[in-house]
Amino acid sequence: MKVKLITTTYDAKETMTQQKIQELKPDTGVENKAVNLYPQIKYQTFEGFGGALTEAAAYTFSRMNEENKKEILNAYFGSGSNNYRFARMAIDSCDFSLGNYSAVTDPEDTELQSFTLRRDEQYILPFFRAAQEAAGEPITVMLSPWSPPAFMKSNGQKNGGGFLKPEYRGLWAQYLCRYVKEYRERGVTVKMLSIQNEPNATQTWDSCRYDGEQEKEFLRDYLYPALQENGLGDIEVCIWDHNKERAFERAGEVLDSETDKMVQAVAFHWYSGDHFDAVRLIREQYPDKKLVFSEGCVEYSRFGADDQLKNAQMYAHDIIGNLNAGTNISFDWCVVLDETGGPNHVKNFCDAPIMCDTANDVVEKKLSYTYIGHFSRYIQPGAKRIALSKYADEVEVTAFQNPDSTLTAVLLNRTNSELPVCLRIQGQLAQFVLPAGSITTALIQQ
Repeated sequence: MKVKLITTTYDAKETMTQQKIQELKPDTGVENKAVNLYPQIKYQTFEGFGGALTEAAAYTFSRMNEENKKEILNAYFGSGSNNYRFARMAIDSCDFSLGNYSAVTDPEDTELQSFTLRRDEQYILPFFRAAQEAAGEPITVMLSPWSPPAFMKSNGQKNGGGFLKPEYRGLWAQYLCRYVKEYRERGVTVKMLSIQNEPNATQTWDSCRYDGEQEKEFLRDYLYPALQENGLGDIEVCIWDHNKERAFERAGEVLDSETDKMVQAVAFHWYSGDHFDAVRLIREQYPDKKLVFSEGCVEYSRFGADDQLKNAQMYAHDIIGNLNAGTNISFDWCVVLDETGGPNHVKNFCDAPIMCDTANDVVEKKLSYTYIGHFSRYIQPGAKRIALSKYADEVEVTAFQNPDSTLTAVLLNRTNSELPVCLRIQGQLAQFVLPAGSITTALIQQ
């Protein structure tokens, strides 16, 4: 049995990734510093990684030269890339758009005759098609609405929260179905649909509020019947799509004996902290539901762009915690942004794993891109999470058995000290050191 170790370190100036292969040796009774893997005990199936193809990302991509476009596409979707096979896309505008827009703006158009994807066809769909071509296979899409058209809302605008007016629930459900059908007709494999992005937040950008009862009523009485009527019964409906700290409560508010069959997944974000136990509670109490980490990014309003190590470690820590709690699919937010952390029509600028200096046509891969790759390159779609134990909280670990029977373990060291590891599996042992502030992926060939 052999283990291949891929380790990334960072000295605030340069990223260093090194590989070495080590033969596992018989376990002679080592007790200390052990990380144990138990492939005979399996948990959830992991479907894959992805990112958001927003208008901001697509517009930024469009401004780069052809060589840089190819580099971006290959980095995420091509051979030897971060192996993204999922994409989250907004229904109409979100904050990471060039401005507010809707596919229908006429309040008299109750038949959706004026429905148009002209705005999507300008930047977003060409970016998606280029990504899918680079992938060489269909990319699975999750659609999420940030806000209904202004005329459907209680506050009369897309921004600033508000509620969906009761008299427009039926039309909005048909609108969402129309979006799915139009995207599918354009070659987009839409598989998932969330009811509302961040339904518990009044944002300065595109937003709309639903409490638990409103979300359940809209799903039960309008959206689910509309999906059936439009031949979209295969769509996987995701509820919540907001921060983890209230995800378990929202699942309980929406799911009952009648709505259970209507919901396939609970989606969640990271902006209110770890709350891995909330995710685990959903896994335990609703074992048939998929768990989808649908959004997380480094917001400039809360974090700096310069501390690449801290930002990359934030990604890795959250991915490990989510996976160990039972997550099936993991999305990053915008796959690429410009030098400002946008464009963003309300200046809610953020970092991205790949940043583009559009003025000078330069592409920069951030350390977070490399850290995400420690998971997405080596945990294959269809992998099963396996059981493990570890000797200290300072060593953060997740582990999977891939469909080809290889094992992947990702070990994170966020401390300022080296951490020794005795990786033990089925009576075999590999001993190595996790450098301070590093991440290591161990690939084990059985």
